[in-house]
Amino acid sequence: MHRAEAPVSSDQSTAEQQVLEEWSAPKAVNAALPRHVAIIMDGNGRWAAKRHLPRKLGHRQGVETVRRMVRAVGERGIPYLTLFGFSTENWRRPPEEVEDLMGLLRLYIRRDLAELHKNNVRIRIIGSREGLADDIVRMIAEAEDLTAGNAGLRLTIAFNYGGQSEITRATLRIAEAVARGDLKPCDITPDTVADHLDTHDLPDPDLIIRTSGDKRLSNFLIWQAAYAELVFVETLWPDFNDEVLGEALADYASRERRFGAREPWTPQP
Repeated sequence: MHRAEAPVSSDQSTAEQQVLEEWSAPKAVNAALPRHVAIIMDGNGRWAAKRHLPRKLGHRQGVETVRRMVRAVGERGIPYLTLFGFSTENWRRPPEEVEDLMGLLRLYIRRDLAELHKNNVRIRIIGSREGLADDIVRMIAEAEDLTAGNAGLRLTIAFNYGGQSEITRATLRIAEAVARGDLKPCDITPDTVADHLDTHDLPDPDLIIRTSGDKRLSNFLIWQAAYAELVFVETLWPDFNDEVLGEALADYASRERRFGAREPWTPQP
């Protein structure tokens, strides 16, 4: 990952040197690289089934992949990463699996929050808080508050998230603004909707990767994905690694993005 450079005197302690080597926000991004990568992390259950293991062990291995990929994406100079962790439809799974998935979010925040903060990563959790346990809501707030001032990798986790639910909530907020007289219906534009989405402070994803071979978005960032490049890989999420990420990025770099124009075009940040 890009590291902040600073002069280091000979008498500085190892601990002080480590602080000086914290991850920093990329100063520039290669034009061939996406600014924002989003990943649908799929295949944990199948990974476990292939090994005759309980599904929960597949999910736990998936968390280890999250840890590796957060670092790998940052090291490549990509400033925004969004991961699909738990969908609004996942509540339909068996209660014991749902509880295990909730436990993994708790584990990730407890175990990794301090390191992420030290490494200048800013964390956001998007999605509805409705239905989440009180301790999870508190942990989410703690992680967001602690890292709010960080200027490095912007890590967003979509948890209890669904694209249709997000658009519905945005529509309700816009309707409430109209009812208060703060907004005229004739002034509503696509930008108005985007400004009321959970991702209002993020650029739209340039590249969406889905693992495990399925070729659909599954209600993930469906507004924001309007002009995203899509890459579907056969690799199951627990086996996803830097090499597969590199192949997806190379695929992205080979494409011409026209955004409806006749010639390649780059949108303004």
